[in-house]
Amino acid sequence: MNTNNTITPQEPLNTGFGPRTTAAEAVGKVNLEGKVAIVTGGYSGLGLETTRVLSAAGAKVIVPARTPEKAKAALASIPGVELEMLDLMDPASIDAFAERFVRSGRPLHILVNSAGVMASEEAYDSRGYEQQFAVNHLGHFQLTARLWPALKAAGGARVVSVSSKGHRLGGVDFDDLFFKNKPYSKWAAYGQAKTANALFAVELDRRGQKEGVRAFSVHPGSILTDLARHLSDDELMAMGAVNGQGERGYAAYDNERKTVPEGAATIVWCAVSPMLDGKGGVYCENVDIARQVEPGKEGEPNMSGVCSWAVDPEASAKLWNVSEQLTGVNFETN
Repeated sequence: MNTNNTITPQEPLNTGFGPRTTAAEAVGKVNLEGKVAIVTGGYSGLGLETTRVLSAAGAKVIVPARTPEKAKAALASIPGVELEMLDLMDPASIDAFAERFVRSGRPLHILVNSAGVMASEEAYDSRGYEQQFAVNHLGHFQLTARLWPALKAAGGARVVSVSSKGHRLGGVDFDDLFFKNKPYSKWAAYGQAKTANALFAVELDRRGQKEGVRAFSVHPGSILTDLARHLSDDELMAMGAVNGQGERGYAAYDNERKTVPEGAATIVWCAVSPMLDGKGGVYCENVDIARQVEPGKEGEPNMSGVCSWAVDPEASAKLWNVSEQLTGVNFETN
């Protein structure tokens, strides 16, 4: 086991893959027999495709869902998937799910934190925490902490945090996380949560290396899934997500706009690829490690790459401490 932390450069590996690579192609001939995976949000959109591909490669996949009956129908065609109850807005539900899994004695080789909400209207959980930050980041932070014994027991595990190019909308406002002193903006809240997803992977990887746990964050691309349910037709039209027939769906696909199998490719690649052995703590896109860029320097609003504030070690350490305080969860004592 590696006891010396290494820093993986935020630079492309030139993998030979690209935006048109599908999740099945990203897995390739990797055999996941005997491996156990948990995929939050694994019954819809990118999560469903991730579940399907990991299962087809031999993994035992557990899909926790807030509405298991809905998930059961979506997963009916994938044999062997286990369904569980989990509500990421409810700390007690998170603890209960994780406790059931840890008590099963199984190691956890792959954890994909994929569930989330995007650009939702202003809402808060029972603790007074803003919904997007609570679900997208804090819920997954607590879940990963509670599953830590199983991740360590794997003798080599990966955690994939599904972020987004939405991190470009802004960093984490540590002075006003929950919009108490400024007007609520659903897009600012989304950007903050997606930045938090990326920062979480940075610090988790730093802390987890000595236990053989590596972490990655991912921008899947722009894929029209149920995640966009809070957006109006006008908003989607402005994003180019209404096709020539006036239906929700991209009229053409490019490096950014993808099909669901293409969107899940980078998630799956980060979860299983031997190319990433000994690496971690990086933001990935288009089935490769992304390059670090600064907004505006290339004059392209949808340019690829990751902004410095989403991979900053100091910000990631600060977010970790704040997250422990907000959730009451300490990784070191699990």
